[in-house]
Amino acid sequence: MNNKIKFQIYKNLLKIRLIENKIAQEYPKQKMRCPVHLSIGQEAIAAPLDQLFEKKDIVVSGHRAHSHYLGKGGDIKRFINELYGKENGFSRGKAGSMHLYDKDNGFYGSSPIVANIIPVGVGIALSNKLKNNNKTVIIFFGDGATEEGVFYESLNFAAIHNLKIIFVCENNLYSVYSNLNFRQAKNRNISDIAKSLKVNSIRANGNNIDSTIKAFVSAKSYFIKKKKPILIEFETYRFIEHCGPYDDDHLNYREKKEVNKWKKKDPLKILFKSLNKNQKSDLMKYSNNLTKKIDKLFLECKASKFPKQSVAFEGLYEK
Repeated sequence: MNNKIKFQIYKNLLKIRLIENKIAQEYPKQKMRCPVHLSIGQEAIAAPLDQLFEKKDIVVSGHRAHSHYLGKGGDIKRFINELYGKENGFSRGKAGSMHLYDKDNGFYGSSPIVANIIPVGVGIALSNKLKNNNKTVIIFFGDGATEEGVFYESLNFAAIHNLKIIFVCENNLYSVYSNLNFRQAKNRNISDIAKSLKVNSIRANGNNIDSTIKAFVSAKSYFIKKKKPILIEFETYRFIEHCGPYDDDHLNYREKKEVNKWKKKDPLKILFKSLNKNQKSDLMKYSNNLTKKIDKLFLECKASKFPKQSVAFEGLYEK
């Protein structure tokens, strides 16, 4: 991979963090009237999407989908407008945070129902195969989704039909407030479960941007050569609460020692440590310029128009 592409991926990581931080800053003002599940701490997983995959390739996701939409190269202004429920959002304000959809950018939807998006992505991949359009489908989900029956059914179906899918499990150790240790049997390994269903798997450090790039490149190489699906299990950690913009350390479901350990593994800190002096300078200039742009976009979106009430009844299924 050439350095130009790699540095653009680094910029994507920073872009996602800056936008998510701004959402966390603005959300308490009660102008975004939809739940938000932020990806702060997990951005390195989504950052490579628009550089390593083509625009025609398809991404689907669960409730924590902001990073995947932005990582795919989504339109920032339309995204912010959607969070504010405005007319100029990509779903004209009707979707909010958890039902993102932008077909023009290859983002075919997110769903707040745990594991619901996995069979949807498999269905899209089957359609792609029947149409012989050579599109890749990347399906994002959390560790909690691997406890649902449809996870096994979907991997089994994908393996039988040799579908062009990268299943991506963002294992951040928690399903809301429940640690993995209380939800899954001891020594249960998500990537090994995939292998038992004849879906090859990779385990990678989801907080190290170079590791996530390598994992995606390896996954692409595998299914291009073997023409079979593959699963990547990224080990990562969310820094703030499950749903909302705040820290939730006062609830004591996560030990402070654990939180502090993972914050030392902040993807941005790891990234900056790996850069030379000139790269750090370039990234800081990009950060300053993008921060100003994001601030301006939030002001514009807050001032933009809400849709007419009649919009609520458009685009519905009718008998």
